[in-house]
Amino acid sequence: MKKTATDLYIQNFAFWQQLTDSQRSFLNDHTYPVIFKKGEMVQSDSDRCAGVLLVKKGSLRTYTLSPDGRDVTLYRLEVGDVGVMSASCALQAVTFHVLIEAEEDTEVLLTESDAFRRLADENIYVRCCAYEKVSERLSDMLWKLQQILFLSADRRLAMFLRDESEKLGTDELRITHEQIARYMGSAREVVSRLLKLFAQEGIVEVRRGAIKIKDKKKLQRFALG
Repeated sequence: MKKTATDLYIQNFAFWQQLTDSQRSFLNDHTYPVIFKKGEMVQSDSDRCAGVLLVKKGSLRTYTLSPDGRDVTLYRLEVGDVGVMSASCALQAVTFHVLIEAEEDTEVLLTESDAFRRLADENIYVRCCAYEKVSERLSDMLWKLQQILFLSADRRLAMFLRDESEKLGTDELRITHEQIARYMGSAREVVSRLLKLFAQEGIVEVRRGAIKIKDKKKLQRFALG
């Protein structure tokens, strides 16, 4: 693995300094760059253990499907984020399976699941780091499920638009109603109806393939409920 990749591991994995030289070499030998095209599945129902993912460029969406086929986004992995739920087979007691797709052209460093399992069995620091990452993701998932169960759809939409605008640093979001529905765990028709309401309130301007936030104060009031 190139030095730049090793540097990324040093930056993102607390266990790196606790590895022996042979374990570092083993990790390097079983980690390699992978590029996923926009819309490509990183982990599907048929692939239940893709490996540990370190995002170098782009964005990955982690989601699940309800029994009736509804698509519910659980969390997203951005640059510098580490995906361990994609290597659940390498961790005992972690059986929750997720689906992962590339939201845009995305480059990751992928560590093979079997190799990561071996390191976790040999080195307690690797095992503790892995479970810490899993705990963070489970917390994200719980928060998402709490939103779906207990918050109204208009509040969830306002929270999403606010957070997305802050993350991207722009008031104009290039996003479709269908994409928002997936992120919210709702139906496209519900999103379209609420955006029409927000537009009538002067909060947003709805364009083809884009939404412009016009009144951040009103949007924040909706988000706070």
